[in-house]
Amino acid sequence: MIWLIISILIFIVFIFLLFSAFVGYKLVTPARFRDSWTPKDFGAGYEDVELRTSDGLKLKGWFIKGGERCVVLLHGYSVSRWDKVYMRPMMEELWKSGYSVLTFDFRAHGESQGKHTTIGDREFEDVVTAVNYARERCGHVYVVGYSMGGFLALKAATLDQVEKVVADSPYIYTDKTGARGLKYFANLPESLYAFVKPFAILISGANFKNTNPFLFVKDLKAKVLIVAGKKDPLVRVEEIKEFVEQSGKNIELWVTDAAHVRSIQLDREGYVRRVLEFLS
Repeated sequence: MIWLIISILIFIVFIFLLFSAFVGYKLVTPARFRDSWTPKDFGAGYEDVELRTSDGLKLKGWFIKGGERCVVLLHGYSVSRWDKVYMRPMMEELWKSGYSVLTFDFRAHGESQGKHTTIGDREFEDVVTAVNYARERCGHVYVVGYSMGGFLALKAATLDQVEKVVADSPYIYTDKTGARGLKYFANLPESLYAFVKPFAILISGANFKNTNPFLFVKDLKAKVLIVAGKKDPLVRVEEIKEFVEQSGKNIELWVTDAAHVRSIQLDREGYVRRVLEFLS
């Protein structure tokens, strides 16, 4: 009888670990989001571009030619340059305001190469590649990013080529946001994240230590505007305030009543005006 109980317990543990591995795999292998619209749909001429990262991946994107000031626009986890919540409206508004825009799909997203996302670790190589390309095409480079792209925008503020950065809903604590994400996206308990994380790291090869913004908080060179939403279920305003306080830099913090990366939907005109005033 005791062996039967032990066997059942072993089976339950095995199933639990198997499920955790599956969730970890799904976490670092998001479905690729693509759509059919292009910048031409809002009147902009554009080029299809292909960027090659230092580790040999090809990233697909668009370059919208405007003026000598170029914004590198970064999407968030699990979407792509085709996102309509914030990517399309920002492309349109920036271009109409005279900016050039470079946007691309992060590795393992959209049409870019890569099997697994590392949720901000190796994606910084993608950002560096894009910033270097933008600098070759334009005289001034700014970075605007959302969610995972927001974290990477903050890290891009350490680069000499970048003059200004807007980071909307950037995660500050990867583990806390990851745990909340399990509940928010999959209705799974946040406590499961502790078991999912090792599998996600094993599958993707990510080093989540590199997604800790406090590691570079003292190295920011560009001027920074952070947008945070009071109703954000993934990133707490208090966490962002902690980053701002530790930076010792002149970071502008704009707190809205929006949910995650939804400030632009809450008040598009006011949002665009605030971002453009900061960039100008």
